[in-house]
Amino acid sequence: MISIAGGFIAAVFFASSSLLNSRASRHISGWSVVAWAMLVGLVLTAPLAALSGIPDSARSNVGWLVVAGVGNVGGLVLAAYAFRWGKVGVVAPILATEGALAAVIAARLGESLAPNVVFLLVVIMVGVVLAAGTPDPFPLEHERLALSSGLAVCGAVFFGVSLYAMAHLSGELPISWVLLPARVVGVLALTVPLVLSGRLQINRRVAPLVLGMGSVEVLGIAVFSWGARENIAIASVLSSQFAPLAAIMAYLLFRERLGRVQIVGVIVIVAGVSGLTVWG
Repeated sequence: MISIAGGFIAAVFFASSSLLNSRASRHISGWSVVAWAMLVGLVLTAPLAALSGIPDSARSNVGWLVVAGVGNVGGLVLAAYAFRWGKVGVVAPILATEGALAAVIAARLGESLAPNVVFLLVVIMVGVVLAAGTPDPFPLEHERLALSSGLAVCGAVFFGVSLYAMAHLSGELPISWVLLPARVVGVLALTVPLVLSGRLQINRRVAPLVLGMGSVEVLGIAVFSWGARENIAIASVLSSQFAPLAAIMAYLLFRERLGRVQIVGVIVIVAGVSGLTVWG
């Protein structure tokens, strides 16, 4: 029951983060969106990390901490610009392939892939082509499908690298320390330079969006970790459903419509990601 609750609540948080990201990135730069979200996340996670103390294994895992942080921040920036130019219903499912890309990275680094995993990776690729490679019958005024899809694919790669690094860290460090690297990297690499250069953007409309995004990102990962303690597979499958959930929420809230082929592509992606989580 804990894994079901943790996975589902995490999916709601991740879907909410996607929606908030998509709205904020259409008013200010993607760099500023992520800079504010990371600052909010650091305010939330730093006290928890301080309370838990510096783990003995932290020094030996500095490299993985940096990779996890850079990958997460890079993925969020690319996602912000993908949401700026594309629909949530297309971008979010592509970003949800991060787990599949983490599996590919593992294979490239020497881990073998079972035939069923290879098959599911092909299924996911077909879904991405269907969702992003077909003409959009209901285009948004500002939409640039090819650009947003390409940015989403690159973002998924960054997220996949971060996810692979976090998998190495999760067994050795407290959750607060797994969350901390991206927030530290984001503040040092984005927030501080943008403040010093006078280019950190914010306004009254965006402020609650980035505050919410920074908060739900942290809460989503924390709740997922809580649920995964009971059953990793169940929590992972349910949390990956943030993609169709975000698409449904975008339709209800913003009237973003997808074509039939795009919907089929999204379904194929979600099915492939879910299958990979269970049987991969």
